[in-house]
Amino acid sequence: MQQTIQHIIDDAPYKVHMFVKELKTNQFIIKERIDEPFSSASLIKVPILIAILDYLENHNVPLEQVMTISREDWVDYSVISEQKLTTSTIYELLVWMITTSDNTATNVLIDFIGMDALNKFFRKIGLSHTQVQRKMMDFERLAKGVDNITSARDMAHLFSDIYAKNLLNPVFSQLVIDILCRQRFHESLRRYIADDVEIAHKTGGLDSVDHDVGIVYSDVHNYCIGVFITEVTENDIARQIIGHLSKAVYDNLIRLKGEAT
Repeated sequence: MQQTIQHIIDDAPYKVHMFVKELKTNQFIIKERIDEPFSSASLIKVPILIAILDYLENHNVPLEQVMTISREDWVDYSVISEQKLTTSTIYELLVWMITTSDNTATNVLIDFIGMDALNKFFRKIGLSHTQVQRKMMDFERLAKGVDNITSARDMAHLFSDIYAKNLLNPVFSQLVIDILCRQRFHESLRRYIADDVEIAHKTGGLDSVDHDVGIVYSDVHNYCIGVFITEVTENDIARQIIGHLSKAVYDNLIRLKGEAT
């Protein structure tokens, strides 16, 4: 598998950051540029999800609490903006933030506890590179070089902890996995996998990056995979690369082992 993976990475026209992790032993199977920070794009929404649920737990705030959404909060790529909603429960905001990568929901949740609290929580749970420094669709700050960042190692650490359910109480831990499994974007990790496999994952993309990271569940083997493409000029080519890498891992860790049993 390693040789196939390396061949795909070497042939890629963009920079590839990648990990594959064995979840039973918590050991890396594949590591490629895992300590280089990069623009997180919408991957930042996963640690935000965890941080919000931790806040709710510690401050006894119900998931059903209704949040006010102002017209100024409405941004593009948002089912909330499309519906012109002015209120939403925290639960709904969390679901839309992950399943449709809703940017309005994300910005409302960032304001709910603040960037400083988010970044403090990220450090508390061991994310050394991950920072939220701008809201979604704030291209003015992005043009000034202010961006949300993460690394492959941080994502590997985060998703391993999500799998182990050791970041939140049992109910919220399972909720995180359930929401990630409801992801509606499948052009990358799942792209070339024909099987109806369950993946708890999150995508992220801008003009120059394309990412997908998640937990693959099966009766044969559970593993965590993240592929993060930077220096991108054509997003669909980047998603194809993620798809090829994901398929190579899946075939070796699940399909071939399943056929042998």
